[in-house]
Amino acid sequence: MTELEEFRAEKDDFFGHDVQSPLTPQQRRDFRGLNYFPENPSLRLELKAEPFLQKERIEMQTSTGDVQIYFRHSRIQFPVEGQEAELTIYESPNGFFLPFVDSLAGKETYPAGRYLEPEELPGNRFLVDFNMAYNPYCAYNDHWSCPLTPFENRLKVPIRAGEKIFDAEH
Repeated sequence: MTELEEFRAEKDDFFGHDVQSPLTPQQRRDFRGLNYFPENPSLRLELKAEPFLQKERIEMQTSTGDVQIYFRHSRIQFPVEGQEAELTIYESPNGFFLPFVDSLAGKETYPAGRYLEPEELPGNRFLVDFNMAYNPYCAYNDHWSCPLTPFENRLKVPIRAGEKIFDAEH
């Protein structure tokens, strides 16, 4: 079993059995595992980041109408299926945050987007592993409050890696 497969198995176990799971008790009873894209090594990237000169404060609306505060940290650019893509990495006291919506949203991926916590590397670089992209908890249960992906992080390209849209029947 690969490291990613182990991680996914542990996550499925947590979702299906832990009282801290974002799933309702009814959902946990019927839960058979999350849906994932196959591991895609070409979407595990070490990227140079272009820091913003001014760390602009951003108020991200949440799925429940609240606001969460982030700061624009840097921009990353990367190729996806022969096209250039660009995303903003945000920062908060909890660390780095990379919400994004791809062109598969609403079909294969969660319509409001997926999340990543990119790992900062030396020299204005980040490890961005889209295989670790996950749905926010509000994708499973609307009692959760999740930041909505800013417009600047809506991609016109598909990101065929990470977690797929939640299917309660799966």
